[in-house]
Amino acid sequence: MDKAHSKILLGSPIRQKTEILREFLLGIQRLRRDSLLAVDYFFIDDNLEEESSQLLLRFAEKNKNTTLAKVKCQDKSPYLCDEDTHKWEDELIWKVANFKNQIIEIAIKEDYDHLFLVDSDLVLHPETLEHLVSLKKDIVSEIFWTKWEPDFPELPQVWMSDQYNFYKSLRGEILTQEEIIQRVQTFISQLRTPGVYPVGGLGACTLISKKALDAGVNYNEINNISFVGEDRHFCIRAVALGFDLYVDTHYPAYHIYRLSDLDRIKRT
Repeated sequence: MDKAHSKILLGSPIRQKTEILREFLLGIQRLRRDSLLAVDYFFIDDNLEEESSQLLLRFAEKNKNTTLAKVKCQDKSPYLCDEDTHKWEDELIWKVANFKNQIIEIAIKEDYDHLFLVDSDLVLHPETLEHLVSLKKDIVSEIFWTKWEPDFPELPQVWMSDQYNFYKSLRGEILTQEEIIQRVQTFISQLRTPGVYPVGGLGACTLISKKALDAGVNYNEINNISFVGEDRHFCIRAVALGFDLYVDTHYPAYHIYRLSDLDRIKRT
């Protein structure tokens, strides 16, 4: 890999429980970067817990290539999460989208070769960043799996079409329920096999190239689309701009969706 083209900005808007944030920061510190010219950090501190803000300050003191942007919480609709699920209000979704756009602006202004946007409840495999850069894709996410409800099966953060469909169908194609189930099973099975696969939507752990950034990918709302979540709007805009979307499944991230998920963390 040519180090001359490997200046990376790792960015994240952060409002996180301290126990989870600690694992996120440990994970990114363990990322291998021998083949990369530089990896800098840009965090937007939107924390409600003072201890989480202090964790970020200590991280920045140890890693001088870190920029912290502190914002004052003025949410009318707070982000609620518990052991069952997470409850996102529309106001908060577009607040996070704005934060991500701010990080995109920094990456463009400072002429980074890639922006790596990572949610702060993920623990990354050490090989993740170098591997994603080596793929030479303009937009690619590393996979992770989540039980969105405690009794649900684990599902990926990537999808094939629309809001969160795990299958594609031709325009006008009418599928039986059995055919839909078969296509869903094929897609899920594929994602359990190490590889790089085209997808219709992705998010939360995404490497974006300078080419895509300069072309105008962003998280602004597309006002004639009703899909929920800023990642849907990012993905639709990206495809409309001519970029394919990919997921890598070689080094799955670990998603700490609930505090109880902390018990399952395995460090290598």
